Amino acid sequence: MSKILIIEDDVSFCLMMKTFLTKKGFEVFTAFTFKEAEAVLSEEKIDLVLTDVRLPDNDGVEILQYIKEADPTIQVILMTGYTDIKTAVNVMKMGAYDYIAKPINSDEILHTINKALDHQQQFGSSKVVEAISESKETRPAKNAYTASHFIKGKSSKSKELHEFVNVVAPTNISVLIIGDSGTGKENIAYSIHKLSKRAHMPYIAVDCGAIPKDLAASEFFGHVKGSFTGATTDKIGHFEAATGGTIFLDEVGNLTYDVQVQLLRALQERKVKPVGSSKEIDVDIRIIAATNEDLQKAVREGEFREDLYHRLNEFSIQAPRLNERGKDILEFAHFFIEKSNEELERNVEGLSDDVIEIFLNYEWPGNLREMRNVIKRAVLLTKGEVIEKQVLPSEMFQQNVLKPVEESFSSSNGFASHHSNEEQEDLKLYSSKNEEQLIKIALEKAKYNKTKAAQILGIDRKTLYNKLKLYDIEF
Repeated sequence: MSKILIIEDDVSFCLMMKTFLTKKGFEVFTAFTFKEAEAVLSEEKIDLVLTDVRLPDNDGVEILQYIKEADPTIQVILMTGYTDIKTAVNVMKMGAYDYIAKPINSDEILHTINKALDHQQQFGSSKVVEAISESKETRPAKNAYTASHFIKGKSSKSKELHEFVNVVAPTNISVLIIGDSGTGKENIAYSIHKLSKRAHMPYIAVDCGAIPKDLAASEFFGHVKGSFTGATTDKIGHFEAATGGTIFLDEVGNLTYDVQVQLLRALQERKVKPVGSSKEIDVDIRIIAATNEDLQKAVREGEFREDLYHRLNEFSIQAPRLNERGKDILEFAHFFIEKSNEELERNVEGLSDDVIEIFLNYEWPGNLREMRNVIKRAVLLTKGEVIEKQVLPSEMFQQNVLKPVEESFSSSNGFASHHSNEEQEDLKLYSSKNEEQLIKIALEKAKYNKTKAAQILGIDRKTLYNKLKLYDIEF
């Protein structure tokens, strides 16, 4: 049984973490000060230390120095708020295994702990110091499946995606990843970082949609104490924290116009000025951005700056929808089964033949995120060795595929009323497996007007465009 020491002055949080990790099979010790931690370390053979960067009687640098001098094989993971990221980066360079940004995500911290302990067992005392010194990656915790697992896949879409990632990763080119929600855009971004020359430097992921307009400058560029109400300490911004590495701007289309202006200046000059400071700070960063919006349309409508769009879009990558990846769907499914087994302490081996057929024919409107949730629920409910269709959610049996329903032809747009009942019946004969033929019929009846064809099929234009691309239909 591995022994973990938690050093944290927030008593309630410390005890909560102890309860969580004890349930996961670890022997857990706690210390609320560095002095208490010294006592535990002198009495127990600790495998891993989970410590806050700031303690009442010490800081992360001295804690790490003490631990590494006492026993260099002990793995150290830092817990830190965004204001302490610069300290965390420095401690990483001194030999810490990793750090987790607060608020803590239980899945993320458990995964990091297990990796650190595996690392300790694999390399042994003579090699662990060397291995840790080479690992300088920093990445804030995020409520998403772990981006370090990038499944290549064998479908044409997956091979194209992987080829693009391999080509652009070694460069410093800014990358814009475009794709629907849940298609794994952050996984792609993180894979680019890990394959780049910046792989051992910080990787900072920023959810642009979660940043309030009034705090955006502070979040990106930092602030000095007293610069505004509530600024009680100096704060390191995301750009400075990511210097030397990569900053990932998720859902960049959500940034307000004013923030876009500030961001453009920082990208052009590679300098940032913390709020309330007169001093500019040089930053060396690579930008990877992602969006599920049509930024070109936003540019045309004046909602997104054209110069910023071109600055971000030096190289674009389209994240394919899950239903475009063919039999790779099953590879993703087995990956999520393994992850769910670990998390839920189950031993599900795979999918039944019925479920395999359902998975391959389902539209997966929520893409990988939906699959993760579907499988997690199914693993929890499954009593046997394989997932049966009885434990799948009901919406999977109510396909939102191309439905030649009669209502689509009797809508108020005036288009469908010109078609005979016989023509309607012709379309109704086709099942979801005949989508390609059905689309061609609808296009022909709509005189190749895509908007009207989408109305006939009972879907939106975006879905129709995806299907045209999927089946390579040209006209």
